[in-house]
Amino acid sequence: MGMVNQTRVTYFIYQGLSENPKHQTALFTLFLTIYLVGIVSNSAIMVAIANDSKLHTPMYYFIWSLSLVDICILTDMLPQLLISTISQRKTISYSRCIAQLYVFVFTETTDSLLLGAMAYDRYVAICRPLHYSTAMSKNVCILLVAGSWIGGLLNSLLYTMMVVSLSFCTSNLIQSYFCDVSALLKLSCSDTTIIEILIFTVGIFLALVSIVPIVISYIRIISTVLSIRSSEGRSKAFSTCSSHLIVVSLYYGTIISTEFQPSSSYPLETKKAVTVMYTIVTPMLNPFIYSLRNEQMKKALKK
Repeated sequence: MGMVNQTRVTYFIYQGLSENPKHQTALFTLFLTIYLVGIVSNSAIMVAIANDSKLHTPMYYFIWSLSLVDICILTDMLPQLLISTISQRKTISYSRCIAQLYVFVFTETTDSLLLGAMAYDRYVAICRPLHYSTAMSKNVCILLVAGSWIGGLLNSLLYTMMVVSLSFCTSNLIQSYFCDVSALLKLSCSDTTIIEILIFTVGIFLALVSIVPIVISYIRIISTVLSIRSSEGRSKAFSTCSSHLIVVSLYYGTIISTEFQPSSSYPLETKKAVTVMYTIVTPMLNPFIYSLRNEQMKKALKK
């Protein structure tokens, strides 16, 4: 179990996704494919949006930012996972673990805030179309994007400072495949009560500024769409937000199923597999979700 006799460890040991040697080659191939596909597809989305003037609108600015965040999280998670899978050296230095934690919290927070901002954008586009140009002006769009990134940076800084203040003196075995906050708190021999309260408080605040706007926006959107008399009009209105709704459902669905369920509800291995969905698979799938149902994006990608 990687026991240590010091107050500050120099490295951690991953439990990993599977301890069966027969699975390592298959996992390496799978994650390498996800990484390459995710980087290429997200980069293609960013290039297409940057080079097509027709896509220089608030919705696509948000998608561009989301693709950049997805590239960051894939690069943060997968190279280390690939190395530990193929080499069987499931260790990570203390400093690299803290850096991975910082980037992970930053990307997940920014992702959540961007999805909230995108929900507001879709609400204005469908429920207040005549006011869209003023309600979602360039300055408002920049403010929402910048606010999402700054919020992510500040939250990750807070989490990192809390973890750095901890002492680890009994075990350095992380029961995960990356440096997760909850896994590190379980390892610490410090009193984590205050930190856990802070994390809970910050989580509630983030829910208020990201999830609540999404819920309220879609309640108003659904109400507006149902009030449209023609089926063609309803279909057109729904198509403008369907991609975002799919991404939100996939992202928050997997998070809720892992973070808000009792640990005894299903095995640890199952929880790891579900966690892989929102930390690795979803960032790879987002470009396809936003492009396959969007004719403008398809044309831009063909160019």
